[in-house]
Amino acid sequence: MPLPKIPSKPATLLLAKDYPKASGANPTPALAVDAVEPVAAPATTAAAKKAPAKAKAATVKAVPVAKPAVAKAAVAKPAAAKAKPKAAILQAAPLHAPAGEASPTPSKVKAAPAARAKVTPITAEAPHPAKHKPVEVPLKSSTSRHADQTGQTKLFVLDTNVLMHDPSSLFRFEEHDVYLPMMTLEELDNHKKGMTEVARNARQVSRTLDALVSNTDDDAIEKGIPLSKLGNKDAKGRLYFQTRLQSADLPAGLPVGKADNQILAVVRSLEAEQEGRPVVLVSKDINMRIKARALGLPAEDYFNDHVLEDTDLLYSGIVQLPDDFWNKHGKDMESWQENKNGQSATFYRVTGPFVPSMLVNQFIFLEPKNGEAPFYGQVKQINGKTAVLQTLRDFSHNKNNVWGVTARNREQNFALNLLMNPECDFVTLLGQAGTGKTLLALAAGLAQVLETKLYNEIIVTRVTVPVGEDIGFLPGTEEEKMSPWMGAFDDNLEVLNKSDSDGGEWGRAATQDLIRSRIKIKSLNFMRGRTFVNKFLIIDEAQNLTPKQIKTLVTRAGPGTKILCLGNIAQIDTPYLTEGSSGLTYVVDRFKGWAHSGHVTLARGERSRLADHASDVL
Repeated sequence: MPLPKIPSKPATLLLAKDYPKASGANPTPALAVDAVEPVAAPATTAAAKKAPAKAKAATVKAVPVAKPAVAKAAVAKPAAAKAKPKAAILQAAPLHAPAGEASPTPSKVKAAPAARAKVTPITAEAPHPAKHKPVEVPLKSSTSRHADQTGQTKLFVLDTNVLMHDPSSLFRFEEHDVYLPMMTLEELDNHKKGMTEVARNARQVSRTLDALVSNTDDDAIEKGIPLSKLGNKDAKGRLYFQTRLQSADLPAGLPVGKADNQILAVVRSLEAEQEGRPVVLVSKDINMRIKARALGLPAEDYFNDHVLEDTDLLYSGIVQLPDDFWNKHGKDMESWQENKNGQSATFYRVTGPFVPSMLVNQFIFLEPKNGEAPFYGQVKQINGKTAVLQTLRDFSHNKNNVWGVTARNREQNFALNLLMNPECDFVTLLGQAGTGKTLLALAAGLAQVLETKLYNEIIVTRVTVPVGEDIGFLPGTEEEKMSPWMGAFDDNLEVLNKSDSDGGEWGRAATQDLIRSRIKIKSLNFMRGRTFVNKFLIIDEAQNLTPKQIKTLVTRAGPGTKILCLGNIAQIDTPYLTEGSSGLTYVVDRFKGWAHSGHVTLARGERSRLADHASDVL
């Protein structure tokens, strides 16, 4: 097959089936280069504005917005002296030099919508972030803010729910000290029985405390145990236990026997004994923090498990190029084409100032308003200020349909390029209801299992968290118990089977039986220790998973397995899980930039006009 003519400007979406391996170290493509020649930078008069690069998740440290309790103290000038506690029970840790003033949180810049291009079937609209619930930026107590300004090390009193939420929270407070009331240990003992995640965390905390206390005498417990004893070098503070009864005057109306009130009494007693030492209560219980504030005690939430404080800064996987991109990056640009199995793709090697803000496998687009052909591509390699860009396969055209499904908008086309790429082992799709996450994933799975036979079967799983009241135990086998939770997949299978009208009713019934024989529904409860080889694994409703659960699932992948995580972080049903601490947010942030993973945030709903309007107004 002869090589097509090398284009003199960025081509429209060309067909490409096989992709070169991406490597950050070498800008040269992995496949053989058929032709390389300098191409003049195409002149464009596009007015599309530059989309924001992925803003790095920054801990909220700037004033007036306060950082989380676990963040390192940021002050203008180092303090010269440390606080001197009156009581002999607790001793302040040595004062460490505080870090410098943190830069303000990066501001979010929204991309201006570009005009619809008439030369491509893909809807040319500028991306807009998925609608999220408003996230309240955490504010620190005045005591904690004052300690940050003076450079004092704080004494954090931990509630039981913090330890059960994050077993490693003892080592997340850097140079500050940690105090455990005796009531916290009592509640840990009450929650250690069972097979739940909370019980496992309670047992892990107990084992950690036992390792810290072992080989220490009574004097060491009185003076504080170094938290770095077990090898956690970031934990430079000390761990203190309540070694004697501490009495404090609380309002007469509060029940004395309640555990929360006893912990509040300990905090007030420590404030009296450690005069001048900032004492802060850390609790995940909202009512506990409200009561503490009402009593005049400083209280804060535990934020170390949050990946992002503002979910609008979450990596979207898509960036709009500035209108002068080719003018600034077209000097000495190289272009070549690679062909395999009848499919071709055009590659560009560009150098310029915008390249360092890109990530590997990130999608880029430029849609001029003057009628020129838009450019849709994907970053394959980055080396300093040099990047290799690849054009995409146009899945919006019917001849490139995936099991009868075509892309209806730009983001769906990006998602299908990831789903149909055998070099991409891990794909995350984020979007509101009706954006096509499940339909695209199921269509790509059926095409690669039944047509190309790249995978053996499709495995579907999801967390069984009900929206309302639980209906109780379900009868039957594992798949029969999971079938009520898989209604979304049954609906999408019905849509995919309707497209096959050649075989009639009997043909559709036979096709449906064949499809269902290749789809296995598994429960999350039995995933530990399994290994999936050559499977197409779909994790639905991944926003309801914790980071630990998502790690358990992703590490099940064996050779030749592809994992998809689908979800909408605005619809979290798991108790005590937020948008910032969801497992889906966690993997999107951690996997960005890896050569064999990709992420797309689907922005436009395609279910129906009723569903789209309901998502906007409800």
